Amino acid sequence: MIQLPPLEANSGIPLYRQLYAGLRDAIQTGLLRQGDRIPPTRELAQLTGVNRATVAAAYDLLETEGLIRGHVGRGSFVLGNGAPRTREADLISFATSRPAEQLFPMHSFRATVNEVLNDPRLSSILQLGAPAGYAPLRRWLRESSGLATPGDEVLVTSGCQQALDLIQRALLAPGDTVLVEDPVYPGLKNVFERGRLRLVPMPVDAGHVDPAQVERAIATERPKLIVVTPDFQNPTGASMPVETRRRIALAAGQARVPIVEIDLYRDLRYEGDPLPTLKELAPGTDVLLLRSFSKIAFPGLRVGWVLGPQPLLARLTEAKQWADLHSDQLSQAILLRFAESGRLQQHLQQMIAAGRECLLAAMAGCERELPPGTRFTRPQGGMNLWVTLPAPLDATELLQAAEREGLTYLPGKHFQIEAPAGGQLRLSFAGLPAASISTGLAALGRAVRAELERLRLTAPSPDTAMV
Repeated sequence: MIQLPPLEANSGIPLYRQLYAGLRDAIQTGLLRQGDRIPPTRELAQLTGVNRATVAAAYDLLETEGLIRGHVGRGSFVLGNGAPRTREADLISFATSRPAEQLFPMHSFRATVNEVLNDPRLSSILQLGAPAGYAPLRRWLRESSGLATPGDEVLVTSGCQQALDLIQRALLAPGDTVLVEDPVYPGLKNVFERGRLRLVPMPVDAGHVDPAQVERAIATERPKLIVVTPDFQNPTGASMPVETRRRIALAAGQARVPIVEIDLYRDLRYEGDPLPTLKELAPGTDVLLLRSFSKIAFPGLRVGWVLGPQPLLARLTEAKQWADLHSDQLSQAILLRFAESGRLQQHLQQMIAAGRECLLAAMAGCERELPPGTRFTRPQGGMNLWVTLPAPLDATELLQAAEREGLTYLPGKHFQIEAPAGGQLRLSFAGLPAASISTGLAALGRAVRAELERLRLTAPSPDTAMV
C-alpha cells in the first residue's frame, strides 16, 4: 500500500474527502495503476485511524468518478487515471458546517489571551486540570445557562463529539436501542455504530420528527436513549415546534428514557423567538444538554460541555478520566474570559447579522438556480439547508459535475440511517460570504442543468424501452 498524506482532524476538510483526495492523487500520478487492488474498508480504516464509514465514503466518491470499481468478494480495483480536476482549495465548499473565519474577532481574541496570560492564577491554569473541566468555567456555564436544576452538574468536553463518545461508552452497551433522527449528523451516527448500538430512525418529515411516531417507538422498541436536535438540526436546519418537544419530553419521562438534547445551534437564531428546550419542558426527565463554543466562537479551541443530572454526569466524568485524565485548562480559561468580558456576546451579534445575510442568500440562490420540483428547508437560523432535487437527479452522481463547476457539498447518503433518497444533499452556508454562496449556487444550477441534459440524452427512447 502506498503512503498516504496524514489526515488532519482540524483542517476544516472532512476526513473522507482528505482520504479521497489522497487516493485520487495517487491514482492520477500513477502511484496506483490500473488493475491495482486497494485495501478493503476495514483494513484501510485501521491503517489510517478512521472508521469504516469514512473510508466507504471516500471509496464512493472514487467510484462515482470512475477511478475505482468494487467487486463483491474481490475488493476494489483501480480503473484508470481519470482526468485532472479542480483543486480542493479552489472549490466553493458547502461541505463543512462551521463558522466563517473572516468573522473571527482576532483583536478581541488577542486581548483576551493577553489578559489570561497576565492573570496571577496563570501557573495554576497551566497545571493539570480536573477531568470534569476548569472549575470557574463549569461554574459560569451552570449559572449562565438558566436551565440548571439543584441536581445538575456540568462536564466540559473536547467539543460535542467527545460528549457523544462518552455517552456511548458510559451509558450504553452493545445491542442497546437508541432513537435518532433521520437524517442525522454523521459524527453521531458513526460513534454510535462503532459502539454496536441499534439505531432506530425517526424520520425528519415536514421539518421535524412526528411525536406520535416517537411515542410508538418508545413503547415498542424499548430504547435506552433518545437523541434529538430541536433547534436548527444538522443536516436539515429544521426546528421542532413546541408541542412536539413537549410530547417527546413527556413520553420519555413517563418511560424513564434519558434524552440527549444536542443544542449547538440555538444561539444562531436569525429570525423569530427562541423556543424552550426539552430540558425546560421535561422536569423529572433525565436530559443531557450538549452545547459547545465551536459554532459561536472558535472551533479550534475544542470546548464543549454537558449539563445534566449529577448521577449521569458522574459516569461520563469517569469515562472521560479514562480517556484523557485531565482537561486543557488554558483554552477553557480563554473562553471563560472571552465570555465574561462581553466579547462573546458582541461577536455573536456580528455572527447573527452575517448568518442572516448568508441564509437569505442561500435560500434565494436555491429558489433562483435549482430546477422546478426542488424542495429545500427554510430555517430561521443555524448553518445548514437540506435540499431534495427532483428525480431522476442523484446528489452523489451530480457531485462530480458540481466540482467541475467549482463547488462541493455533502450528498444526503452520508447523513441517512435508512436507504437514502438519491436526490438529497446538505448545503452548509455559514462559513461562506454571501457573494460566494450566490456564485456557488449559480454553479450548482449549471451542474444540475448539464446533468439533466445528459440524463435526457442517455435515456432509452420509448420504442427501445418496449423491446
